[in-house]
Amino acid sequence: MRPGVLFDVDGTLLDTNYLHVLAWWQAFRDTGHPDVTMAAVHRAIGIPSAALVQHLLGTDDEDAVDAHSARYEPLRDQVVAFPGAGDLLRACADRGAAVVLATSGAAGDLDWMLPAIGERDAVEGATTSADVDEGKPAPDLLATAVRDHRLDPARCVVVGDTVWDVESARRADLPCVGLTCGGIGEAELRDAGAVAVYADPADLLARLDDSPLAGL
Repeated sequence: MRPGVLFDVDGTLLDTNYLHVLAWWQAFRDTGHPDVTMAAVHRAIGIPSAALVQHLLGTDDEDAVDAHSARYEPLRDQVVAFPGAGDLLRACADRGAAVVLATSGAAGDLDWMLPAIGERDAVEGATTSADVDEGKPAPDLLATAVRDHRLDPARCVVVGDTVWDVESARRADLPCVGLTCGGIGEAELRDAGAVAVYADPADLLARLDDSPLAGL
């Protein structure tokens, strides 16, 4: 039973949220849903794809999910990590915490996500949508990550960028540190229950000794 830091990926370590917004906005138009705005999509980013469609449309639409995948594929070449992302993972690992990625993305996404983040040797493991029946904001993804990687829940912190990350952590009885680099403001993250908020991985890294991660 070890201490651990559970990192969301999209919008937290990788600057992907607005690329996803564009891809979803295009996908909804491709599939006959032109009334869905970019603002509405942005606020839903962080929910797994099928649930995101249900959240925005009130019904299922597998064609929209497939259209998003098709629209996002050519945008992946533009994905970059946020400043300090890889260094933050390395710093956590060097301090003795198990670094685990907890993403609503598919397991296959790790093949390109890890190289984009860098410092992949610092990552102990990952839990993805393939490992759970229900994604964020349900607690399943985080609870499964804690269990499968033999982490001590009393010494774990979640790092994410959306209210869905914060809610998922709250429901899993884990503290969540919020980052605003995904586009959600500090006040909203704190209102959702974030125990601390930083601008991006570089900001958290610079203040690591005074952050909730320091006590792990």
